Amino acid sequence: MVCPSALAFILNNPVRRALTDRHAVIAESHIDKKSIVLEVGAGNGFFTEVLVHEAKKVYAVELQSGMIRKLRKRIPASADNVEIIEMHIADLELVPGIVDVAFFYYAFHEVDNQEKAAEKTGRAVRKGGWLSLYEPRVEVSAAMMESSVAMFEKTGFVREAGRESFFTRFAGLRKER
Repeated sequence: MVCPSALAFILNNPVRRALTDRHAVIAESHIDKKSIVLEVGAGNGFFTEVLVHEAKKVYAVELQSGMIRKLRKRIPASADNVEIIEMHIADLELVPGIVDVAFFYYAFHEVDNQEKAAEKTGRAVRKGGWLSLYEPRVEVSAAMMESSVAMFEKTGFVREAGRESFFTRFAGLRKER
């Protein structure tokens, strides 16, 4: 279930900020000042507000207009490196190989038509690029996570990293073809 924009405060609150080391997640996701990032499920900007300072360019994809309104408030007006896209990832047409990193944080399990979304993501990430897939353990079982990873592997990604913590399942994949 997609988090409705009326409950956006759940996604960006002091407890979540204290429990999530966003800079560590960004580093683990191979994002640096030279990176062009596809952030899928940007929501109200919990990660976007950090990515704006850590990446060269961010394509922040969000489906809900209510979330986009909240996201725009979080991004500095002077930030010219963020492009907010109101669209379902499965419908997005980006130039092939345009991004270095695709970043899904607690979002892929909410995507309708996951196979098509994985295809579109795979097309957008350059060869040698990276995909970070973070999912909440409470909503995504180990089997569901493996199914998600398999969808991305079909599009040319190879898993290079993975871990589980109390809250999160993580898979890091490199684009090989």
